Amino acid sequence: MLANLAGSLITHKRIHTTVAKAKALRKYVEPLITKSKDDTTHSRRVVFSKLQNKYVVQMLFDEVAKKVADRPGGYTRIIRVGHRPGDNAEVCMMELVDYNELLLNESGKATAKKGRTRRGRRKSEGKAQSAAKQVQNEDVDVATAEVIEDQVEEAVQEVEAATDQVEETQDEVQAASDEEEAPSAEDTDATEDKRRDGVE
Repeated sequence: MLANLAGSLITHKRIHTTVAKAKALRKYVEPLITKSKDDTTHSRRVVFSKLQNKYVVQMLFDEVAKKVADRPGGYTRIIRVGHRPGDNAEVCMMELVDYNELLLNESGKATAKKGRTRRGRRKSEGKAQSAAKQVQNEDVDVATAEVIEDQVEEAVQEVEAATDQVEETQDEVQAASDEEEAPSAEDTDATEDKRRDGVE
């Protein structure tokens, strides 16, 4: 049953089924799609042993694998659409993510969510690494190489300054916590007086 559902999903790119079957199918078909990214004879044989349909295997390796080549996983989407009238089973629509034309923009890629940015020294380290890669390129002329080296030096200085600032902040925090933990001389005198009064 799962092989037939997977074949229908690969052929038609979208199927309607129950939620339970869709969840089981997701575990079955996603590893096959991942396997199809590596187009070797062994991969084709492994996928064929699961699907048992050479036309579906050919479509998976020729068409679907190219479409999902840059996606690291999550090839399918389950959208619940209600309940079936006969037995009230929960029904859903399962589809391949990269084939939904409504959610794709003009370039053919899925609309990417804006990611969170993080401030820190990694940004300047990334500048230094990218500039160093440019220097290694043989097509870069001498003047450009000097400019890039200056950029590398600036990025290294930024990293060192950020590191020094972090160390200073850590020292300040440590000093503040040490001051809070150390009891004052007045507190120690007061506690000694209380002890003496209690003993006497």
